[in-house]
Amino acid sequence: MSAVGIAEIDKIKKRIRLCDYLCVAQLFLQDNFLLTRELRFEDVKPRLLGHWGTCHGINVAYANLTAHFIDDDDFSFILGPGHGFPALQANLWLDGELAKVDPKATVDEAGLEYICRNFSWPDGFPSHASPYTPGIITEGGELGYALANAYGMNLGHPEKTTAVLIGDGELETATAIDSLNLRNLLSGSNNGKVLPILHLNGYKISAPSLYARKSERELNELIRGFGFMPCWVGEDVEEFQLALDNMGESPFFVLKTEKGEGGPNRYHLAHQIPLKLPKTNPDELKQLEEWLKSYQVDELIKEAFDGVLVSETGGSDD
Repeated sequence: MSAVGIAEIDKIKKRIRLCDYLCVAQLFLQDNFLLTRELRFEDVKPRLLGHWGTCHGINVAYANLTAHFIDDDDFSFILGPGHGFPALQANLWLDGELAKVDPKATVDEAGLEYICRNFSWPDGFPSHASPYTPGIITEGGELGYALANAYGMNLGHPEKTTAVLIGDGELETATAIDSLNLRNLLSGSNNGKVLPILHLNGYKISAPSLYARKSERELNELIRGFGFMPCWVGEDVEEFQLALDNMGESPFFVLKTEKGEGGPNRYHLAHQIPLKLPKTNPDELKQLEEWLKSYQVDELIKEAFDGVLVSETGGSDD
């Protein structure tokens, strides 16, 4: 058993489920955010814009990491695939970080409605991470330099630990792959610890990612060649926590999840919006309602408002 107990593991699972729900609600809904009645066409936004495919993996990483490093005031999380902004915003809202810069983003029903209605909306929140978001220094569509930012942030700060989530498509960029060399330059005792996490979900936009098509042995050898120790994790929270408990000096995590995990079955691998016509198509509206109900959010929302699912550390950089 991990140092994180059974109750904490259950809390992490609930947090992931709630944040997944919030991602879907932000992408699709302009009303009826907690499904207090049957979903109607008028509840759906007239223009759907954003990215669902990477959100679940971001929520898995964020929930596990913040639980593990809950007592570390010098822990930071850097998000490489900033296009998965619904997930980042869900977590920042839940932790109360968003309310520090936007008083309307309260952790209650009014605040939930506010972040969902205004996601990817005129004069609201953008579809990607942006400097408006607490801790963000770049625009979330600019992939490639998250790992370099992590090493730079830890330069001269041995007390810091920074986890950085890197998309598998992102690792194909020259900047990202070359940044792996920074371990050899900046891993001394005068600098903080960087924890790279490759989010291996298989696809970038509509094409397979190169690293997802490598064998596990090939990918492990590549990671070892840069001086890291590969460690594979997945959906299992206890497994993730044990891996964090037992990580060595230069860990490199590979988080394997399915692209678009949790979405409607026939759109399982969707990169952006899985359902295109729920505003006008009765079948798609029904699929959306079933998808939202699958998270059983009524069991979670009171705990969220009471602070039960909130970690005591938070914040993000992009």
